[in-house]
Amino acid sequence: MKDLKRVVAVVLVFTAGTVFAARPLAVDDAGVVDKGQLEVEIGARVVHDSACDAWEIPVGLTAGVLPNIAVGIGFGGQFEERSHIAGKDHESGLGDLVLGAKWGFLSETNWLPAQALSFSVKFPTADDDKGLGSGEIDYDLTWIASKMLTETVGLHVNAGYSWIGEPAGEEVGDIAHYGAALDAQLNETVQWVGEVFAEKELQGGTQTVVQYNTGFRWSASDALTLDLAAGSSLHGDDAPDFAATLGLTWAFGL
Repeated sequence: MKDLKRVVAVVLVFTAGTVFAARPLAVDDAGVVDKGQLEVEIGARVVHDSACDAWEIPVGLTAGVLPNIAVGIGFGGQFEERSHIAGKDHESGLGDLVLGAKWGFLSETNWLPAQALSFSVKFPTADDDKGLGSGEIDYDLTWIASKMLTETVGLHVNAGYSWIGEPAGEEVGDIAHYGAALDAQLNETVQWVGEVFAEKELQGGTQTVVQYNTGFRWSASDALTLDLAAGSSLHGDDAPDFAATLGLTWAFGL
């Protein structure tokens, strides 16, 4: 059961985040890719706990199709080294495919934050026989709010619900997730980012899993942003002991 929960958390939180350019965080911001613009994300991520070391290569493409509406696709590959009493074994393969849409329905005002809704669907393209996915379709709906606290510091808040497909013979509940992130512009090209996010499986009295990440974004040019971040668990047995990611976001017009 723990392995399945970890797969669900990794796919829904991080791959869905890749669809909408939140790198290197799981908490998204309310910004929407402009109509006629494309954003490509490529990254690498490592997750470590006592039972498994996992390496992932997420790739995402987001396109602004209408004013304040964007669509995206997230995909990638994964490799796992699993520890057990008899030793270690390894599995690798493609990850699950995630399709999503994001609607920015409210612009920021003096008093109100900018707000958006994102909806994503995870298709089971990962090999569930290898334990790389659940083998089921999942859905997620997330509310996003962003507010500039000062000229250089922004606050972002997410709250969402994931409808989890239940594999045969497994008891897996839906997931409520939420989190908050800050970003602070340190100079013209470097931005600090940090977040705390949590998820709770709504079945069986499981613990709430709470994690944090912190890192930096570097604007190498107007079109290219590089990022890195690392974090760990704050609460919950199913949270990874350590996670780190690095990658890039490339933005351009059609």
